[in-house]
Amino acid sequence: MRRPSRTTALLSLAPFFLMLCAAVAASPANADRQPQLEPSDPAYTARDVQNIADAYGRIDGPGGQLRNPAYLPALVQATTARSVQQMLTQVASPTRPAVTAGNFFPGWNVGNPLRDGWSGTRGLSRKVAFTNQHGALLRGTVWRPKPGARDPYTGQVLRAPFPGVVLTEGSVQGSEGMHEWLAQDLAERGYVVLTYDVQGQGTSETLPHSTGDVFPTCCDGVPFQQLSNFVVGTRNALDFFTATPSQPYANPSAAPGEADPFNPYWRLFDRSPDRRTATPGRTSRIAIIGHSLGAQAVSQVQATDRRVAAVVALDKLRGGDGIRPVVPALAVQSEYGFTVSPWFTSGGSSITPQPSPEGPDPLRERETGFDAWRAAGVDSMLVVPRASTHLDYTDIPLVLPASRYGQDLTSVYTQLWLDRYLKHSDNTAALLGGRFRYLEPAGEGRWSPVTLRRDALLSFYYCSAYSLDPRGGAGARRTGDVTGVGC
Repeated sequence: MRRPSRTTALLSLAPFFLMLCAAVAASPANADRQPQLEPSDPAYTARDVQNIADAYGRIDGPGGQLRNPAYLPALVQATTARSVQQMLTQVASPTRPAVTAGNFFPGWNVGNPLRDGWSGTRGLSRKVAFTNQHGALLRGTVWRPKPGARDPYTGQVLRAPFPGVVLTEGSVQGSEGMHEWLAQDLAERGYVVLTYDVQGQGTSETLPHSTGDVFPTCCDGVPFQQLSNFVVGTRNALDFFTATPSQPYANPSAAPGEADPFNPYWRLFDRSPDRRTATPGRTSRIAIIGHSLGAQAVSQVQATDRRVAAVVALDKLRGGDGIRPVVPALAVQSEYGFTVSPWFTSGGSSITPQPSPEGPDPLRERETGFDAWRAAGVDSMLVVPRASTHLDYTDIPLVLPASRYGQDLTSVYTQLWLDRYLKHSDNTAALLGGRFRYLEPAGEGRWSPVTLRRDALLSFYYCSAYSLDPRGGAGARRTGDVTGVGC
């Protein structure tokens, strides 16, 4: 398939290739801290050209999709299996039509095919279905550690019960399959995780149902591209995740046997009150994670749902506009949106770029949500991976841009953040450290370790930041500019 976004981006830089030839700056990957450069310096444009190329690293970077011989065969096999599975599921539920890209385009919901075989070897998973408050059938998966398993990083035996995580996908026909990577990474380290498709996306039903009606009605939750679907989905997913046989989920408008009454791994979820909670009054051991419109949804839900103890927003954390920071928040945000463009079009936001003749505003990513959390005195952290795009957090094969290590870095920081606030690990040194170890799927049941050097993998355009324990004391740690970008 063609990659028009990359071609367009490179053609737009044609006038600057002579400047590139004259540049003497080293590639950003070759040094941890990047030199301070001005837009008038030819080296500035040379570095930008390299950054644009690196924004396709997941496809053609070292070990990327096109450079791993195991990837394409695994993709073909996984696509075939997933497509048949989805077709059989839809045939078995004729009154619950999912008119979605995920059901029509082969491979849409596959995720990373190199992870096939995770369930049963590194952890376990179960398919689930529940209805949202509009009666639409939502389909998802619950992930858990394998019985008797050891943490793949520390070697410690994982002992139940475990904290819980609910993960809400992004909009524009995102699917839970695109986020299996994070669910698996968390589950094999001692979490019970629910991923699901919101109404109108993935394999979930498009239309709502009125109480007692067999066939769908109209039009709550239609069209799918609306914030309320993601807010409703997050809240109802929390309801389902915390349900038990004695207190089952209501499943509005579901026929008998059509939906699951409770989380099949309900026994594994740690329901004991958290006496060390970072947020007074929030004693449940649950975090919510969201991407894109899902990130905006979890930013809202954390303010009002007292079950939520921590939040992770993947492009982007939202503050202001009535959103009140309440629980510790990790924000992982991108330099680019769905397309990759040169430095002089970095104004506005990553999703809707505008001209920026003076160069990128280093405060751009802080201002969406992190600054509001810091001002409210709530623990927060902002990570901006270098060359990252809005699609770093979704597994999509071969075509759309994503950086080589943005997803790895995101997983590491998410694990550390949730360990800190759900398991109360004393991990400040690790969280603020400069080097991380991560296990990547290499195919054929193999996971390979990679070393991630923080400063080389963070943006040299936009500031990463953190504000921990802001209530005072010797343990308080704060900086608005982790790598000296210039905030």
